[in-house]
Amino acid sequence: MKISRVVMIIPTYNEKENISKLIPVLQQVFSRVPKKYEMHILIVDDSSPDGTGNVVEKFSLSNKNVHLLTNPKKGGLGAAYMRGMTEAFGPLKADLIFEFDADFSHDPEKIPEFLQKIDEGYEFVLGSRYIPGGSIPPNWGWHRKFLSIYGNLFINLVLTTLAVHDWTTGYRAITKKVYIAVRDEMKGERFTGYTWQIGFLHKAMRKGFKITEVPFKFVDRTMGHSKLGAEYIKNTFMYIVKVRLQEIFAMRVFKFGMVGGLGFVINTLGLFLFSRLPVVVSLSNALYTTTKLSMVNVSGLAAALGAECAIISNFTWNNLWTFHDRKLTSAWSIFPKFIQFNLASFGAVAIQFLVVGAGTAVTGQTTFWRFFWLVVATAIGMVLNYIVYSTFIWKVKKPHPAV
Repeated sequence: MKISRVVMIIPTYNEKENISKLIPVLQQVFSRVPKKYEMHILIVDDSSPDGTGNVVEKFSLSNKNVHLLTNPKKGGLGAAYMRGMTEAFGPLKADLIFEFDADFSHDPEKIPEFLQKIDEGYEFVLGSRYIPGGSIPPNWGWHRKFLSIYGNLFINLVLTTLAVHDWTTGYRAITKKVYIAVRDEMKGERFTGYTWQIGFLHKAMRKGFKITEVPFKFVDRTMGHSKLGAEYIKNTFMYIVKVRLQEIFAMRVFKFGMVGGLGFVINTLGLFLFSRLPVVVSLSNALYTTTKLSMVNVSGLAAALGAECAIISNFTWNNLWTFHDRKLTSAWSIFPKFIQFNLASFGAVAIQFLVVGAGTAVTGQTTFWRFFWLVVATAIGMVLNYIVYSTFIWKVKKPHPAV
């Protein structure tokens, strides 16, 4: 039977009274977990002036599974967990860690249930207050209940996910595999406080790890003082909004839309400039004389020429930005692809010519109607172009099968 080492990481600051009672309680729970788990306790103390570290040192003398890691100064929750994980997965050789509060707000009796979920193949287990079986203290004031409940709802809405019910929970079990995948992304000032909980979970979710929740009843502390304040709320709000905006800006569809927006501006300018050029007016008149089609007019021809200018812009910026991970670099690849790009975009040019030409033939060639029909044609063309570009021009290259 493989023995898995589990380390309970407990950050502390002035928790002398709580920690002296918590360690014996945890040891009792450890005696009831499956024997394949070797349970340890790691206290990460921010040099508490009340002597919390001294209490832990005394316990460690008679309990070989109790460890103390002292930070020279108070660095916040995120910094404490980062140091704790580095110590746990490093020198202590942990396979799994728990994030756990020192103030008895997390029910130690739930530890075996967390371990059961790990046995079932989950890689990240959350203690949740907001699923059946979980709860928050009934004595909480309305403002704290509001912030907790609607704060989690806000996070779900902004990050567009319903997979997690309790983003801010500090009761967690995390495998080494998750830690290794996420740790390098957790460096930075914004993760030194309570945004650690949200940031770490969000990054683990984006990497596709198996995550589940275990219900628990959150208990308010009876000793010591809560470290939660207004700064936490502000930092959390700013982080959530910032990270979502970064995700949106990084999305290929968003980039495609931005490039298309620039192309639309160029297309619009082209429509109005070309429609005023004598050579374009003369050419459109000649074409109309030949075809006798009302849709063959100066607006349609100018729209088609403006579309070609937009195509050149779109090809350049899509190659440099939207599809930068598939960027064409050599002249031998750029030129053929540009020709292919133009051919693929022919549909958009034809749509511009037909929609703007036919539309203005019916409604008249005023500035308003020219712009209106250009918008309609562009909307149709953008959908067509995105499908064609991502499928043919900047397609993902399949790896060659191994010989």
